[in-house]
Amino acid sequence: MPTRLPYGTWPSPIDAATVAAGETTPNWPQGLAEEVWWTEPRPAEDGRVTLCRVWLDEGAGPAEDLLGAPWNIRSRVNEYGGRPYTVVSRLDGPLAVFVEFSDQRMYRMEPGLVRHPEEMVSRAGPSPTPLTPAPDRHAGLRYVEPIVPELPSRGARAESEPSGLSAHLDVEPEYDDVWCIREVHHSDDPTDVSRDIVAIPLDGSAADDPQAIRVLVDGDHFLACPRVSPDGRHLAWLGWNHPDMPWDTTTLWVGDIAAGHHRTITNVRRVAAAPNQSIVQVEWASRDTLYYCADPDGWWNIHRQRIPETDEPPLDAVNLCQREEEFGGALWQPGSTWFLPLPSGDLVATHGRAAMSLGRLNPNSGQLVDVDTPHTEWFGKLTVAGPAPGRIVGVAAAPDRPSELVEVAPVEGTWRVLNRSVREAAAPGDHLPRPETRTVTDASGQPVHATVYPPHNPDVCAPETERPPYVLFVHGGPTGRAPVVRNLEIAFFTSRGIGVAEVNYGGSTGHGRDYRERLRHNWGLVDVADCVTVAQALVAQGADPQRLAIRGGSAGGWTSAAALAGTDTFACATIKFPILDLVGWRTGETHDFESQYLESLVGPWPDTRDRYAARSPVNQTDRISAPFLLLQGLDDRICPPVQCERFLERIRDRALPHAYRAFSGEQHGFRRSETIVAALESELGLYCRVFGFDRTDIAALEFDQ
Repeated sequence: MPTRLPYGTWPSPIDAATVAAGETTPNWPQGLAEEVWWTEPRPAEDGRVTLCRVWLDEGAGPAEDLLGAPWNIRSRVNEYGGRPYTVVSRLDGPLAVFVEFSDQRMYRMEPGLVRHPEEMVSRAGPSPTPLTPAPDRHAGLRYVEPIVPELPSRGARAESEPSGLSAHLDVEPEYDDVWCIREVHHSDDPTDVSRDIVAIPLDGSAADDPQAIRVLVDGDHFLACPRVSPDGRHLAWLGWNHPDMPWDTTTLWVGDIAAGHHRTITNVRRVAAAPNQSIVQVEWASRDTLYYCADPDGWWNIHRQRIPETDEPPLDAVNLCQREEEFGGALWQPGSTWFLPLPSGDLVATHGRAAMSLGRLNPNSGQLVDVDTPHTEWFGKLTVAGPAPGRIVGVAAAPDRPSELVEVAPVEGTWRVLNRSVREAAAPGDHLPRPETRTVTDASGQPVHATVYPPHNPDVCAPETERPPYVLFVHGGPTGRAPVVRNLEIAFFTSRGIGVAEVNYGGSTGHGRDYRERLRHNWGLVDVADCVTVAQALVAQGADPQRLAIRGGSAGGWTSAAALAGTDTFACATIKFPILDLVGWRTGETHDFESQYLESLVGPWPDTRDRYAARSPVNQTDRISAPFLLLQGLDDRICPPVQCERFLERIRDRALPHAYRAFSGEQHGFRRSETIVAALESELGLYCRVFGFDRTDIAALEFDQ
């Protein structure tokens, strides 16, 4: 029989160190013949990101770590980064190109282990060598979403062969440069930035001679998704400009690749563009036809369109599978892939509302058939590998499964996990929470989507008359979404007798453009009101109204702080790397990518300056009476520490219980295991202090005031 203990005091095997060790989500998979490559974080190694690979054939052994410390494979373009590497086949082994986080230079690497069809041989691979020059200022030159197009001398790739799929090589392919998006910081002003698509020689000559880098595309302030056609004659890409974000309005461009030793882009023309139409991914269907994911009807669906020969009006596009579902997501990071062509001519695509399934789409009939795996969430991280008919590889998860690298055989329907060796240290499954998806309505009848994780521990239960405490988790973005997947951070609380509710408030993705745009000019209002609506629904269903907390990071930190200032619903808050001063954030205290994001979230600047000031928690400190914990990375360039410091200065003379924990070496979001542990234990200590939990493993938080 379970032991009866008060909520919040339950013993749990899921400690903060377990949570930190579990933050190793694979990312950016890429197929290369019989190999699959990906990046993976190492929280115990100062939060660096390494490069891994595995072979698809049975018995090939565990995944291989290709770069040891201190190498850190991560781009800082748009500060959030994106796909930081690419890899291509050669007869004597693969060639990888990647971005190193510390200096943001691009490097070339030839792994020391080469696999041949019948044997594996070792050789001393050279250390990575730089391809790009050292910048004049720290991280002043940044790169993302690299591709290495073949020279046309080898001949065109097969029409049915999708990007990233390479058969066994009989002829040495020829490569002369890597193409990618480059971001140039011209001064210390974070918005004094330009971007272009450039060609960087693979021979390393540009490392000492910046003039060796050729500009292929410029014009739009933001760029994403460079893709070369199968015949090597065209380049497609996406672009947008301030004040739009990529989920507002983007343009799909195509240019011709002029032949010659130094290839250039000519005859640039628009393929798809319309106000309030967001295109988030483009891929080639054939030498003269594109697939792209766009939302002209309010949902991100996949379209097919022939490319025009000149800059004539955009041609009519065909929606391949028109549904009130999302086949894409918010383009926070260049390089995301929500769909890809298969060698058979079909497409593999994520799709859904609130949760993303994986399906095989026939572009002619529109038939969509889902793959049968236990995963309930497929992320926009797909690739295709292996010989025809190809294997689908993607990052997927479920409430009882961690984010893992999954291989699916599209014909047989079989599947397996490729990174099993690094997923063995997992939390006990019987202590994981059991999510309940809910939709509640606000006072005006608008739906609000949430996922509720009641307290759960197989060894303990609460006294029958006690009502459970709850913490509302508010996701960042705010144009984002909280997926229903196994999350050890949630389990850390629920296994201790603290319920969690994740709120996909108005403005979240997964429910169409209309739901996203509920937040337009209403940030700080709709998000807060939706959190209150969910909290009230929890109370109506049995939660303790005196023991409700709210927490979030970045935009979620903003909502958490705004909720303390604007409501009396929550007894305390954990506010992580937040936005607290809209005026400061709009006038130079954030990076270029989001520097005009508030135009849509709050209103035109400076016409609505009073609105910016009135909604900012930094100007509402006199309305805050609940205790809070403030967590901040000192190297954060997106939500810099100055916002927290200004906020704390304005409560200095008030007897308001609070604690501030700042972490050196952390950027936007915590990556080091010691930081994750300290932050989680401090947060639990806050709830012990405010809600009166008597625990022996965690001390109540000591307030700074």
